[in-house]
Amino acid sequence: MESGSDGSSSGGGASRGNAYASVSLANEETLVNGACGGDEGALCELLEHYGPIVRDRLKPKIGAQWRTALDEDDVMQVTYLEAFLLVAQFKYRGPGSFLAWLSQVAENNLRDALRGLQAAKRPNPKRRVQVSKHAAENSFVALVELLGATDSTPSRAAARDESEQMIEQVLSALPPDYERVVRLYDLECRSAQEVAEQLGRSTGAIYMLRARAHERMRSDLGNASQFFTDPGR
Repeated sequence: MESGSDGSSSGGGASRGNAYASVSLANEETLVNGACGGDEGALCELLEHYGPIVRDRLKPKIGAQWRTALDEDDVMQVTYLEAFLLVAQFKYRGPGSFLAWLSQVAENNLRDALRGLQAAKRPNPKRRVQVSKHAAENSFVALVELLGATDSTPSRAAARDESEQMIEQVLSALPPDYERVVRLYDLECRSAQEVAEQLGRSTGAIYMLRARAHERMRSDLGNASQFFTDPGR
């Protein structure tokens, strides 16, 4: 799924247009059904066909002020990963529905990247673990609180071990890139730029990966308050 800098596939504009035309509506449904059933080849064929369309739509939506930290290929990398993770949940609703779904996944990623980049210009200390000698021991509790996984905040002394245990459990179930971003950014309190440099990603990609990781962690954690020890007992 390699693309040229102008958004065209390596075969040029004419061949790209032919590739779009090669997936008939009937074949699309067959490919979607296969992809939803775990056929990675079918999913790759769909992504090779529709990915460049989505990429071209994203390109004008990234302002010049963000281009040093984000481009459409960053968004598509995370979008392709999400497609593999989420396609089993997709419901085919007729011609165009897969493209609409993939476009929405990409739009969500772009939104979160831009939000992260904008927030970095005006950081809110309440939304970020503070780097201090206590950061390592408190960061697990702070992450649980940030994720909103509990209705009530237990004392940090009582919750630290339980928070660490829960976070480690859900982290182990994340895709590797998601896990690394959370560990480096949320638990080790490194900046997005530092995380980007270590992982060989753009800063914008770090915000996308973190947002997707947090979504999965919230789902896996559920309402975690029932797992906390009541310090009043």
